Order: sequence, then structure tokens, then C-alpha cells
Amino acid sequence: MAVDPIPKKWKDVWDDWNIRGIILLSLSLQTFLILFAPSRKGSGNKLLVMLIWSAYLLADWAANYAVGLISDSQGDNPGPSDPKHNNQLLAFWPTFLLLHLGGPDTITALALEDNELWLRHSLGLITQAASAVYVFLQSFPKNKVLVPSILMFVAGVIKYFERSRALYLGSVDRFRESMLSDADPGPNYAKLMEEYESKIKAQLPARIITIPEAEKKLKVELKKRALTNLDVVHYAHHYFSIFKGLLVDIIYSFRERDDSRNFFRTLHAEDSLKIIEVELNFIYEVFYTKVNVTHSWWGIIFRLTASGSVAAALCYFYFRVKKDEYEGFDVGITYTLFWGAIALDVVAFFMFIFSDWTLAALTRDRDSNSGFRIIKMVKSFFAKILQVFLYFKSPWWQDYHWEEKVTDKSNVKLKHQLLATPTLFRRWSGYVSGHNLIRFCLRRRPEKRHRVKNWFLFASERVLDCLGIGPFLEKMASAIKKFVRSGIEKTIQCLAFPFKWLTQFKCIRKFIKVSVYIWDIVIYYLWIKFILAVGCWILDFVGIKELLDGIIYVSHEPFTKELWQFIFREIETKAQYADDPEAAESISSAKGEWIMQDWDPDGVRIRELLSYVTDVAYDESILLWHIATELLYFEDKKDEHRTSSTTSDDNTIDESTKEALQKEYNDLEFSKLLSDYMMYLLIMQPTMMSAVAGIGKIRFRDTLAEAKRFFKRKVPSDEKKACEEILKVKTYVKPSAVKGDRSKSVLFDGSILAKELKKLEKRDRWELMSKVWLELLSYAATHCDPRAHAQLVSSGGELITFVWLLMAHFGLGEQFKINKGQGRSKLIVGK
Repeated sequence: MAVDPIPKKWKDVWDDWNIRGIILLSLSLQTFLILFAPSRKGSGNKLLVMLIWSAYLLADWAANYAVGLISDSQGDNPGPSDPKHNNQLLAFWPTFLLLHLGGPDTITALALEDNELWLRHSLGLITQAASAVYVFLQSFPKNKVLVPSILMFVAGVIKYFERSRALYLGSVDRFRESMLSDADPGPNYAKLMEEYESKIKAQLPARIITIPEAEKKLKVELKKRALTNLDVVHYAHHYFSIFKGLLVDIIYSFRERDDSRNFFRTLHAEDSLKIIEVELNFIYEVFYTKVNVTHSWWGIIFRLTASGSVAAALCYFYFRVKKDEYEGFDVGITYTLFWGAIALDVVAFFMFIFSDWTLAALTRDRDSNSGFRIIKMVKSFFAKILQVFLYFKSPWWQDYHWEEKVTDKSNVKLKHQLLATPTLFRRWSGYVSGHNLIRFCLRRRPEKRHRVKNWFLFASERVLDCLGIGPFLEKMASAIKKFVRSGIEKTIQCLAFPFKWLTQFKCIRKFIKVSVYIWDIVIYYLWIKFILAVGCWILDFVGIKELLDGIIYVSHEPFTKELWQFIFREIETKAQYADDPEAAESISSAKGEWIMQDWDPDGVRIRELLSYVTDVAYDESILLWHIATELLYFEDKKDEHRTSSTTSDDNTIDESTKEALQKEYNDLEFSKLLSDYMMYLLIMQPTMMSAVAGIGKIRFRDTLAEAKRFFKRKVPSDEKKACEEILKVKTYVKPSAVKGDRSKSVLFDGSILAKELKKLEKRDRWELMSKVWLELLSYAATHCDPRAHAQLVSSGGELITFVWLLMAHFGLGEQFKINKGQGRSKLIVGK
């Protein structure tokens, strides 16, 4: 007798609940996606991205599977206890699933490549619509929910079409076509030559002259003032409309370059950051949401039609359909689907109203003199109301204080401002990732140098400070902590007394020592090492080892206002030298040499250093400077006392000394941060760096292997000791002369570079290194595939994308080719 592996009662439960469970799962996934899909642009958390990825794939699967189950069940006869018309209600549900397949407005594609599948998705629209019609026809002509089925079918087709259209508009080829202007055949050469020939034959004096194209006035006239949040969205949309062609290698004229550069020269660093944030948000929404469809007149008409159809279907079902002919639970599910569809439309409506696109549309023509005055006034009125919401989206800065020791008796208070925008309102992650070779070699998890307080805690502290009870509560919390700690310590002492008494005997101490030694040998060196080796092999075999390394060993430092001010200041300075295409291309192609020559024009102090950027490959240069930065960082870093607020008195320190110390510390931190960030890009973002990475991964692996071998002989307790041990190695002979060129390791070449840098004064050393790192970052930003920038905005964004867009706005790059416009040729007869 055959044994059924699945009991009959479980099969019966599945038969009763499969359709209902899957359709409710489909609605739940739609709700999750519309609420949480936008958070992926504001978070680099890989677990959150994986969760959204899973929900996105499951949503399509659930809807397709449910349609199949309903289609399969339509031929079944109802059970003795089932209402005889219940199949009609089940035939009504595929129209809701068609609505679900259209997806929420907040996500149409997971990756940029998904947009290229728009044709397959359009075919899916036809097949799924046909499936819904087939299921409906099986219950025809006695179907009593005919009218709501037709209404919901119309809404579902519109929603599905919106998604297919959004994918089509987000595809690279279509996006490039949308950026191309009308074909320009130039002057009618043949006709002009015919006229010229006729005049020559008639022996009339004739000549052809070219009338230059009149210079157009700049579309943007900026008053020299700080930008409001509404101004930020207005100008961000203006420059997005122009520079979005960078993503598909469109070239620009120098007039457009001058317009952008002159505008950004009048901005403060923070305003430029706000504008680029909004621009990147526009890029994200164009490629990964339905914004291209919904924010158009046809899109609005279709959306109103779809929402109106859902509302009309609900009213008809509520007032005209007799529900007592159907299963009560199934009627409840139908109402759930109705109210779920309406709730999703309401959420989408509010997202539409408060989006940056709506505000950009309201302010689009505010600087022009055309149009009706009353319409402009109405637009301005609504824009001012909606701009209140922009306050929450704009960058929030949180002060982070610490003390730096100057002398034995005095400390100086220093400060950084950290980006602390609440996750719900972020346009990007606000963190700078980092990967460190020596830390990774030692298998140490990163420790944050700056910590952002939870925004709720931060706001609560502000309220308590305003009420004047903050210091009192702080003292109370400190007293409670001290009391609890004292109690724990006393408890531990009481429990440990018997063990202390036993360890007085020499034989027991010896027994414990031998036991611990055996435990270390057997458990750690044999068993745990074996488990770790097997575990690493399995992870590597299934292809997730690098993913886990990225989660465990990659650091995430908060973005600081000081770092952006440094980047903005340096790029703005370089832009002053980029008045012609050759200069702009030379600056954007520099990998450290431009800043070195500018920093030391005579070349006396940088003679030896210059070869480490000019005579080596770009990926090798990154590794060399990364190792040198790490070795010098721990040597030059002072012991500091980091606190969220300081109470020490620094009145004895004059302002100039304080500013010098702040600058020196900033240069040191910027160098460390950018060094780790470039290593992160090189190793953890190979797609982004594919155009410039060369054999970077091979060099990294060889250098890592040499470092591991070196640390086996001299096991360091921490990163600082590891750096000290590397610097102790004498480098009389260049490593390449000993190793040859088979191994690509640059561990001790980096040590030689660090020793060369040590010859400079500490303050000069870190100033130079920070600027070299920025130039290395700038080179990568302008030479990477532009589509990689568009890809990364969907997973939290990257600092390199901000640098790329800022350089483009300042006219640095190779995308400006058109020197002057097309003149008008004219035939002149006579002298």
C-alpha cells in the first residue's frame, strides 16, 4: 500500500486556501512595495535591498500564480456546502490581480537592465489580459458581477500599460532618443550653389557671407542670495533637464557649460549639495518609477480613469450586487481587495502631490514673462504651501564634538557636522563606505569614527534643552548607570570569591592552565579552524562570500558638511583654469599630478612623489596611496577624547591655532575617508570602476596574501601595531627588484611611499594627501561608465556620483565639444 507523504487534511486546507492566501499575499506585497520601495534610494543597507528585491519578484509571481489557480478552478463543480454562484466571484478576482501586475508607482524596475525588458513586459500585458478575459468568459453569461469586472479590467489594463510604458521610457535607447534634438540638415547647400552659379553666369558681382548665430540669453538669472528649498527644486529640475544626457553620452555646447558654471560659482557649498541631491532623485525616479508616465497630461487622464473605475466598481458591487449568493468570507476578501486598491491609489496620489516633480512643474515658468498672470499666481500659491514638506527632505546637520589635546594642560574643542536626515526623507544614504586592506587582512570589523544620533533621540534632546531639564536628566542617568555598575561589580566579586580561594593552591592553578591550553589546541586550532575553513569554502562555492564580506568588513561613515565644502572648494578652484576644452580635459584626466604641480610649482618637494602617480597604473596608484595613508594615519593620529558634547575650557587657545588644528585634523580625516572609499570602489564596486580598474583585484589579492604572510611572523594586536611592523621593515632595495613582476603585490612599495611622505611637514603632508585623493576620485568619477552612476542611485547612491555631477556643472570633463552654433549663410549681390 502506497503511503501518501502529504496527509489528506493538509491537501484539503491547501485546496480551500490556495487562491485566497495567494491573492492576499499579492495585495500585501503591493502594499509593502509602495511604502518601502522608495527607501532603497535612501539606504545602502544590503539586507533592506534584498528584502525589496524579494518582494518585487514575489509580487509578480503571486499575481501570475493566482490567475492560474483561478483559471484552473473555474471548471470545478461547487461542493455541497458552497454557494453555487461563488465561482463568479472568483472569476472577478483576476481583474484585481491585473491591477497588481501593474505594480505600485514607486518601483517599476530593480536594476537599470530591467528597463530593457519592456517589450517582454508588453507581451505579458497581452497574455495576462487574455487570461483574465478567459477566466471571466468561463462564468459568462450568468455572471452577476459583469459591470464591476469590466470596470476593474479597464483599471488593471491601464495600470499594467503604465508600467510597460515606464519601462520603455526608462530604456537606454529610448532615453537617448528623447535627448536628441530634431535632425539638422544645415544650410541648403545645393540651392545656394544654384543661385550663386546663376549670378556668376549673369556676370553679377556676388559673394557668400555667414551671419553668426546670435548669442542667446541665459535662461537662468540667479540673484545673489541663499537659495530657498523651492529654488533648489526649481534649479535642480532645470539642470537635470539639460544634463541628464550625460547618462547616455550626449555632448554639450560651451554655452551650456558657461551657463551651469556661472550659476554654480554663485552658490554656497551646501546649496550645491542640495541641488545635486534633487537631481539624483530625478534620475532615480526616471529610471526606476512611473514618474515619466504619471507626471504627464496623458498620464494624469489615464490615472483618473483608472481610479474612477475602481471607485465606480466598488459602488456598483456594494449597492447592486447581492452578496448573500456568495461565500461570506470571499465577499470579505473582495472588499479587502477593493479597499486595498483604493488605499494604494490614495497613497500614490499623496506621493504625486508632494513629489519634487510637482513642485518643479509649479515653478517651471516663474522666471518667464509669457503666460497668464492669474495662472502664475495660483501656481505660486500652491508651490508655497507644498514647499513646507521640502524642509523635511533638505539635509539635516548634527554637530559632533570632540577634544584634541594641544598641551598637557589644555585641550581644544573641534567639531564636524554630520548629515543626519531621517531615513524616511532621505534622497540618498548619506554615508561614505570604506574598505581597508590591513583591517580586512586582520579580519577586524570596522569601528565608526563618527556616530549619528537617532533622529528621534536628537529631536528629544533639543526639546529637553529648550525646556531646561536636559542637564538634570543627564546627571540622573549618569547616577543610575553608576549605581547599577557598582551593584554588578559587587555581585561578580561575591560570585568569584570561591574561585579566588581555589586558585591559591598551586596544583589547581596548574590544572586550569593545562586545561585552557588543551582547550585552545583542540577546540580553536582544530575544530573552529576546520569549521571556518569549510564555511568559507561553502560561501565561496555558492557565490555569497563577497556579499558577506561587504556586510561585515565594509565601513559606513556619516557624510560631513566639511568634506563636501572641501570637495566643492577644490573643484571650483580647478574650474577657474578650465576655460578651453584642452584645459578642462587635462584637469579631469589628472590622477594626482595636477594638484602636486600646483601645490609645489618648483617640484622640489614632490620630485620623488610624482612618480607614484605618473609612472604607475591607476589601480596601482590607488593601492600605493591607500597603504601609505593607512601607515601614516595611525602614526600621526593623536589620542583624542570623542564626546557628543564637551565641557572643557579652550579659552586659552587662540582662534588661529584652533583653525589650524581643525584644518589639519580635517585633512587627515579626509585622506583616511577617501582612501578607504577608493579601495571600496575598486574592490566592492567592480562594475562602477570597470573602465579604470585594470588589474586592481589581482593587485589587491596579491598584496593581501603578502600581508597575511608577513603578519604570520609578527602577529599584531591591532591595526596600529600592524602598521608599525610594516614601517619597521628596511627598504634598501625596491621590492620589484627582489620579487620580479609575477607577483603584483605593492605592500612594501606603499611603505616606501609612506617614508617619502614622512619627509614633509605633518600639516603639508596631509594637505597634499587629501588633495591627491580627491583628484584620484575625480578621475574615476569622470572616466567611469555614466550608466553605472544611474545604477547606484537605486541602492543608496555614492559620493563618486556627486563628484561626477558637480564636475560636470563646473565644466570639467570631456562632454563639452560644441564650440559655437550654426551660422546663417546669405548670398550678397553687388559690391
